[in-house]
Amino acid sequence: MADTERPLSLVVLISGRGSNLKAILRAIDAGRLRATVKAVISSRADADGLRWERAAAIDTLALDGRDYPRREDYDRALLGLIERFAPDLVLLAGFMRILSAGFVRHFRGRLLNIHPSLLPALRGLRTHQRAIAEGLREHGASVHYVTEELDSCPVIIQARVPVLSDDSAETLAARVLQQEHELYVRALQLIATGEIRWNDDGRVYYRDGPLPEPLKITGLPDTTCTID
Repeated sequence: MADTERPLSLVVLISGRGSNLKAILRAIDAGRLRATVKAVISSRADADGLRWERAAAIDTLALDGRDYPRREDYDRALLGLIERFAPDLVLLAGFMRILSAGFVRHFRGRLLNIHPSLLPALRGLRTHQRAIAEGLREHGASVHYVTEELDSCPVIIQARVPVLSDDSAETLAARVLQQEHELYVRALQLIATGEIRWNDDGRVYYRDGPLPEPLKITGLPDTTCTID
C-alpha cells in the first residue's frame, strides 16, 4: 500500500521529447497529483525533453546507450543512477530501450510503462500502423507494471480511441497521445491514493482485492475523464 501521507517520489526515463513527462509535471503543479519528480534520465544526450527539464530546474542526467555496447552494462549503470534518488516508482515515458531481466527484477513492483495499444493486443513497435493494417475499429493506450515479458500485463488502466476510416498512422498516433497524457496521470493518482497497489503475488490490487481487468478511462483529457 502506498504511503498516502507523503508525495510519491518519481524518477522518469525518456529518450525523446518527454511529452508524457510534461503532462505529469503539469498535473503536479496544478495540485492534481501528489508526487515529486526527483530526476529525469535520458538514453540520449540530445533528447529534447532534457532541455525542457533543465529549464524547469529538475535534476537531469543523460546515460547515452551508444556509450555502452552491452545492454547489461548500460542497465547496471542506469540502475545505479536511479537508486541515488531512492524513488517510489520508476516511470518509462518514451524510453526507447528494452531493459534486461535483471533490471526489471530489481525494480519489480516499482516500474511502470505506458504503451500505445490496448494490451495484450499489439505488443512491440509500430502499433498505430499495425492497428490500421489489421482493420481494428478501436485502439488506445495502456499503463502497466513492467515484467520481464515485453509489454506484458499486469495492466492498470487503459484509454480507448476510435480508428477512423481516413486515419493515417500519424493522425491515429496523435489521437492516442492526447489520451496518454491523462492516462499516465490517472494511473499515478490511483497509486498515490493507495487505491491501486502491486501485490507480492504479481497481481495488481484495486482497493480491497485483485483487479479483474484494467480500469478504463473515458472522456476528454484533463476535463471530463471518468474511471469505470
